Amino acid sequence: METFFLRGSSLSSIPSSSLNHRSTFRPINRRPCLRAQQSDGSATDIPPGEFKVRNSQDEIAATQGIRIRRRPPTGPPLHYVGPFEFRLQNEGNTPRNILEEIVWNKDTEMRGKKPLYTLKKAVDMAPPPRDFIAALKASYLRTGMPALIAEVKKASPSRGVLREDFDPVEIAKAYEKGGAACLSVLTDAKYFQGSFENLEAIRNAGVTCPILCKEFIVDAWQLYYARAKGADAVLLIAAILPDLDIKYMTKICKLIGLTPLVEVHDENEMDRILEIDGIQLIGINNRNLETFEVDISNTKKLLEGERGEKIKQKDIIVVGESGLFTPADVAYVQEAGVKAILVGESIVKQKDPTIGIAELFGKDISAA
Repeated sequence: METFFLRGSSLSSIPSSSLNHRSTFRPINRRPCLRAQQSDGSATDIPPGEFKVRNSQDEIAATQGIRIRRRPPTGPPLHYVGPFEFRLQNEGNTPRNILEEIVWNKDTEMRGKKPLYTLKKAVDMAPPPRDFIAALKASYLRTGMPALIAEVKKASPSRGVLREDFDPVEIAKAYEKGGAACLSVLTDAKYFQGSFENLEAIRNAGVTCPILCKEFIVDAWQLYYARAKGADAVLLIAAILPDLDIKYMTKICKLIGLTPLVEVHDENEMDRILEIDGIQLIGINNRNLETFEVDISNTKKLLEGERGEKIKQKDIIVVGESGLFTPADVAYVQEAGVKAILVGESIVKQKDPTIGIAELFGKDISAA
């Protein structure tokens, strides 16, 4: 579908051969800015300096094997047709996969954020952080099985709505009763139908499990906001964040009392994260973050050989993520070296999530 910005002219002056692509036209404007086409159809002017910064960020990320671009890139018009600027809407300014679309949407959400200093008082007033890693270790010692991080999730882009009768507090209480060591709460609204209100409600309901804020972090501001809402841990995704960002954000997490769970999904990302000092918790996502296909053998592949030895030397806890539905799945990733698992779909869809946990592990793992 073509989108045209025209003032005082008609399309009749443009050769039909120029209209065979999804395109954007507007009269030539000599103002020192660039025009960015947004995913919602609106257009935004971007100063050339910011365009250069955005491009350089993506170039740095690309050197580290990061394929997910952090912001919708834009650039000078590719063509001039008569009195109009002409730019194709191609992969340069269109999300290439669902993760990139989510990340671009986060950047849009960040534009309306309050200044960071306004969160300081809220962070100071937040409930004291609970020890996420200690809870995982205690559960593993108690049960001899991977500690469970049970995910409070209503929907996902790949599966749609997982549970219609979704009560986040009741689900969280059922998870805790069933033996979950920690909770993960989806806070993304647009793609997962989650919210920070859900996280806050669970925290205020007397649930004692430490809570991971499951969000797509692209800005340090989000860390402070998660802590202000009562989170004890946050997810940092290596497919999105360059090494310098991860180093910076892990330091902020330590400063404000959050535990970072750094997620990887391939060999390159694992190697990058193992070179960063101070990482205590690594999640291996068995889901390809670009195609959303799942293969639990990915966990075993990333924990073999030198990588596995380095993880043991650094005393890093590995969390298995995605594709875990049966006791055999749990046993498989445990044998590979996993000491915790993050599970949502296979238990949240159960009428009684407490029973769902017992079925996942093949036995009752509750403390009762």
